[in-house]
Amino acid sequence: MVTHPRRHAGTRKRVLNRVLLCATTLFVTSGLFVTSAMPAMALDKPHPVQKTDPDKSDDKPKMTGSAALLPADSVTHQTLTSGGKQLGYTAHAGTLTLRDDKGEPTARVFYVSYTLDGGQADKRPVSFFFNGGPGGGSAYLNLGAAGPTALTMPAGNPTDGANAKLGPNPDSWLAATDMVFIDAIGTGYSVPVKPDTADKMFYGTKADARAFAKAISLWIGANGRHASPHYLVGESYGGIRSIEVATALQQQQNMILNGIIMISPALEMKLLDAANNPLASAMLLPSLEASRLDMQHKLTPDAIEDSYRYAFGPYLTTLAAPLPASSDDARGFYAEVAARTGLDPAIVARERGTPDPQAHDVRSRNGRLFSLYDGTLSIADPFPEGIDNSDSPDPVLFGFGRAYGNAFEGYAAQTLGFHTELTYDLLDLKVNSAWDYRGEGEPVASEIPQLRKLLALNPTLRVFIANGYFDLVCPFASSRWVAEHIPVGRDRIDLHVYPGGHMLYTRPASRAALSRDVKAFLTP
Repeated sequence: MVTHPRRHAGTRKRVLNRVLLCATTLFVTSGLFVTSAMPAMALDKPHPVQKTDPDKSDDKPKMTGSAALLPADSVTHQTLTSGGKQLGYTAHAGTLTLRDDKGEPTARVFYVSYTLDGGQADKRPVSFFFNGGPGGGSAYLNLGAAGPTALTMPAGNPTDGANAKLGPNPDSWLAATDMVFIDAIGTGYSVPVKPDTADKMFYGTKADARAFAKAISLWIGANGRHASPHYLVGESYGGIRSIEVATALQQQQNMILNGIIMISPALEMKLLDAANNPLASAMLLPSLEASRLDMQHKLTPDAIEDSYRYAFGPYLTTLAAPLPASSDDARGFYAEVAARTGLDPAIVARERGTPDPQAHDVRSRNGRLFSLYDGTLSIADPFPEGIDNSDSPDPVLFGFGRAYGNAFEGYAAQTLGFHTELTYDLLDLKVNSAWDYRGEGEPVASEIPQLRKLLALNPTLRVFIANGYFDLVCPFASSRWVAEHIPVGRDRIDLHVYPGGHMLYTRPASRAALSRDVKAFLTP
């Protein structure tokens, strides 16, 4: 998940706060609409729970505070009925202990793994999942997209989190890969041993990547999966995290990946600052137009292609040049932008052709408040008369999206047998506000050069990127533009765009299409 920047805050704060949360029929970049359904699956009741706890032997140091409230690992054996076949698998909910250079524990990292029983370890892929934020737990991807159990919003009201239901996930990725869902430290059930120093130890782009790389290495070692094909799966800020973790794995853990899967990724923080970067504004425009087209039932491949070419042609050229020489030229430009986005021409003119999608007067239309995370999704506007932008709630970030936290607590306790007094920290805004985005000698870490190096150093690395058309936080055009400017390995980057927003998997048809495409990617 990615938080959107505040336009009137300082530039650095605007960019850094954008990345926080990080959708029906498939519409891929080839221009084809796909409506084929996935086979139904059913989840049987788990077998009795088995408990282990490798961190509580006599020679291990005692944990204190929240770290002491995490219970012993829980292992259950379950079955998934897929396409008429029974898939037996083992679910393991537990923690990994990170240590400093003196061997003292620094954090307990919570994970849930699903491994197919009887799988051939050297051939069976294993994928490591994380969400974004920074500050988001992995429950979004676990219960939203890929795990054997899914949380589904009511069909008639996708914003009704109170009536969301857990049930078998017909689109689980288990048939194609073993899965390990990892909560970033400070989120979910992952806790630092010393909270007072956690911001310096873990809450930063580079430190976070080192921690994830070590946790992944520990899991691989404990489960004997060194020879397996290895993949990373990251959502939203998890796009940046996946590039950083892939680099840390290669440089610090001597592990070279087979592939990276990114869902609604933030690929470069600099490309999210539409308030100050004309290129970022051009990347946003096709998502605004796609949202308008969809609500008017006019979304087509040709319309999207026209929008993309306008955005990176006449639109970007106009923004980069001096203001139009005559008022007629200016009015014509603003009218074109207003017609494409469906926004009030007066608002477009006031914002000089770069409408801020977080602004209340942009999001509020006809008594409805639209989401940054899905430009077609709205609720009744609680402040139709107008309100300061910071007090205008987002339907996804602060509404139905929160249902994943309570749902995961119940799932962990009742299905996985993992009982704790801790609250599952689905989205920690304190972690987000404390985040250090610096790179090595850079005020903000730059990811595209790292991605280029990864593709060049590893000639078989493949990258899968999935976006939602209506995502105004991490626009689909940013992924396409980045891929088009990769000099080495462009042919190993698969781009897919689906009807939906940032959490495109909340739309059942898009979740099914994503699952099908990922399975094809994992079994080339």
